[in-house]
Amino acid sequence: MIVRQAEQRDIGPILAFWNPLIRETSVTFTTVEKTADSLAGDMAARGLAFQVIEEQGVVLGFASYGGFRSGPGYARTAEHTVILAQAARGRGLGRALMTRLEDVARAADLHVLVAGVSGENAAAIAFHRAIGYSEVARMPEVGRKFGRWLDLVLLQKTL
Repeated sequence: MIVRQAEQRDIGPILAFWNPLIRETSVTFTTVEKTADSLAGDMAARGLAFQVIEEQGVVLGFASYGGFRSGPGYARTAEHTVILAQAARGRGLGRALMTRLEDVARAADLHVLVAGVSGENAAAIAFHRAIGYSEVARMPEVGRKFGRWLDLVLLQKTL
């Protein structure tokens, strides 16, 4: 298992496991699938703040962070995303990714990482709690997908 900065060659594998989650699940509220161009732009903009995990040359997940809110008062807080391929879940790969991402965030002098998780994604909420995130807010019915309202759960970790 290798955790490393994302590269252009990772775009195809990431799209292959991320877009089905966008299309078919409520783990993300977006309905707009990622494109190679948009993902390349995210990777370039985030640099070290976009990490992938691979096993035997196969990319099985990624974690990245970006701004939480605009304005200088929020400069040391970021919101992260962690997405794993189905085959990678429950094997400690998410924990390894988040450990590396938190190290990158600390080196960038960030103070807090925030996770915005669908209220329907009990596994992601449990995962974040297991790695030291605390639930700080539950925002009822702020998202909408598949014709229903969805809750947003905010969890945070002080680095």
